[in-house]
Amino acid sequence: MRRGATPVGRTGRRRVRPRASERAPRRALLGAVLGALGAALAAAPAAAQPAPGAAGAPGGGLGCAPAVAAKVQERYDGLRSLRARFEQSGRNAAFGEAGSEAAAARGRVEFAKPGRMRWEYEAPEPSLVVSDGKTLWIYDPKAKEAQVLSVEQGFLSAAAMQFLLGEGKLLESFDAKARRCDPERAELELRPRAESSYERIDLVVDPKSGWIRETTVLDLLGNETRVRFQDIEVGGAPDEARFRFEPGPDDRVLVVEKEPR
Repeated sequence: MRRGATPVGRTGRRRVRPRASERAPRRALLGAVLGALGAALAAAPAAAQPAPGAAGAPGGGLGCAPAVAAKVQERYDGLRSLRARFEQSGRNAAFGEAGSEAAAARGRVEFAKPGRMRWEYEAPEPSLVVSDGKTLWIYDPKAKEAQVLSVEQGFLSAAAMQFLLGEGKLLESFDAKARRCDPERAELELRPRAESSYERIDLVVDPKSGWIRETTVLDLLGNETRVRFQDIEVGGAPDEARFRFEPGPDDRVLVVEKEPR
């Protein structure tokens, strides 16, 4: 049983506020969601890529951030859905300057605009995360426990929500700073303009095509989360049933309230 929550029968719902020690999984999930955003930005159709040396690549100097962000935006705007295998890992800053690498989690993910996603964790422990864009479920099949919350209750920042809903604009939602502007590699640091549960997103981008090579999310405590994708499939009509969740009659349901600021 989760500490701080007393179930009201197996079919009842209990309102809880997560303890500090219980927020780590949500931070990791936030990293996964933003990692999915990175994959979405990177996975637009290859036909959209200009040939090497084609016009439109940002120039040199550290003023390339707006042009590179515009290239990335073009890719994101063309994406509607994707499916992929993923590996999620992270570094815990609480264990000193070098941090501590978290055990990698693996599974399958589906993402579709607007705001729908399904994460099926296979290892090290099975779990399921499902959202229809309004409600988010986190299900532990071993414990038969489901947590449910609104995605607008502070779990994701306004900027992240805008992108998941297909409405996000990088240069409106983030302050973009270039740390490197080479012809073949640009490194951007994105800091959310509005209050958020993460500090920044770091992107490594092909400045000519807008193709994202790497995504790293840094939260407010200095923890890093990385999500790598493979076997990516882009497009296709998503199965709407995949983005809905119904707890079983024997499942305990916890309604997670907004965390205090």
